[in-house]
Amino acid sequence: AEPKPDKAPTPSPKPKTSGKGGSKGSKSSKGSAEQEKKMIEEFKALAKQKEHVNIVFIGHVDAGKSTLGGQILFQTGNVDDRTIEKYEREAKEKNRDSWYMAYIMDTNDEERAKGKTVEVGRANFETEKKRYTILDAPGHKNYVPNMIGGASQADIGCLVIAARKGEFETGFERGGQTREHAQLAKTLGVSKLIVVVNKMDDPSIMEGDQWSKTRYDEILSKLQPFLKSCGYNVKKDVVFVPISALTGANLKVAIGKDVCPWYDNGPLFDVFDNLQAIDRLDDKPFRMPVMDKYSDAGAMVMGKVEAGVCKVGASLLMMPNRIACTVQQVFRDEEEVGICGPGENLRLKLSGIDEKEVQPGFVLCSAANPSPVVTRFEAQIATLELLEHKAIFTAGYKAVVHLHSIIEECEVVQLLYEIDPRTKEKKRSKFVKSGKLVIARLQVARAIPLEKFSEVPQLGRFTIRDEGRTIAIGKVTRLPKSE
Repeated sequence: AEPKPDKAPTPSPKPKTSGKGGSKGSKSSKGSAEQEKKMIEEFKALAKQKEHVNIVFIGHVDAGKSTLGGQILFQTGNVDDRTIEKYEREAKEKNRDSWYMAYIMDTNDEERAKGKTVEVGRANFETEKKRYTILDAPGHKNYVPNMIGGASQADIGCLVIAARKGEFETGFERGGQTREHAQLAKTLGVSKLIVVVNKMDDPSIMEGDQWSKTRYDEILSKLQPFLKSCGYNVKKDVVFVPISALTGANLKVAIGKDVCPWYDNGPLFDVFDNLQAIDRLDDKPFRMPVMDKYSDAGAMVMGKVEAGVCKVGASLLMMPNRIACTVQQVFRDEEEVGICGPGENLRLKLSGIDEKEVQPGFVLCSAANPSPVVTRFEAQIATLELLEHKAIFTAGYKAVVHLHSIIEECEVVQLLYEIDPRTKEKKRSKFVKSGKLVIARLQVARAIPLEKFSEVPQLGRFTIRDEGRTIAIGKVTRLPKSE
């Protein structure tokens, strides 16, 4: 289960500076540095496995994200016909005929009854070239924190747009989730975006027996400038693909020229496979933010490896509490493996630590080189749309920061300067309004593990939310000397 909406997790004990895994002298850290170096070499010597990619499906509620996920699993043989038939029956009984594909991704009854994804659904599939994990993020605005949880683990964003008349417009207007999601995805580090224009076979837009180029071009003409303003390079990092998720058209097999004579960029799977390989941080110290934990004859922790390599027997530190622990077992998806590198979603069985000592938001680190733990940091922050009654971003501004899997209350301690986005000139400033770029110092109540953006981007970028809205995005630029 993924984290539920905006609740700060229960307080963690203050970091211990000595004691378990504390300063045991330089001998042991030298030993673990050697161990880490060997591990990285061993990982690099392995025959290259299929590249693993996390894809998050984002977009407005009802755009067809879960249906697309279901259809992909069906077409890659991860769901058999009998299951589909069962789902079809269930959907019919609830008078929801077109939702049966979504049932594959939406597994709990609340989601099926509402036809909305609440938690982040997960599933794996393979093509000839790569392995994929689908993260199906909720589109409804009450569940944006869950969507942040999903997107912060993703490498590629798949923005699902409904081409149906009126439906694209609703998702794209102010307050529609298409905008917020595209913006968030960019902040959360989803640098490549595949825009899937779904429901192309909807009667409201069909031109005779053919998919409408007019409607497709209209959608592109509105989305391109917007995505550019989010910071995407539309020529290089964004690909548009027309599909029908319900029938599976143009997913695995290219759509016929008789239906869509104007599109020739290949089906969706080819688009996934042809994306450039992702640059992974496999020679950095190990970092895995904890998304979830449970007890199963020992502490089990789940998360995505953002940097470094991990293997059975490795000695690690759980930050911020500095508890030393050892890796007993490594599970990638469902299979047990001996060694694993960055970009993978893992479940680790640990010894030396109790499950009660772990919270989501903690970071499992290399013992030789643990991540910094701080209560204040300096960051470059872009204000998006501040709340009407709190329209000024200044010292004393309080909100909630989402940083990797951490959700923590924060306060702006000091605004250092404002940056002119064009000239990059800095000028002193006491406050700013919406749409500005600033350098500020933030403070959180409890010590949290993070990194400078330049070191490990995924542990150094964050969003600031207030009253259920994303008001700013930022990246960590400086940390205090020692804390």
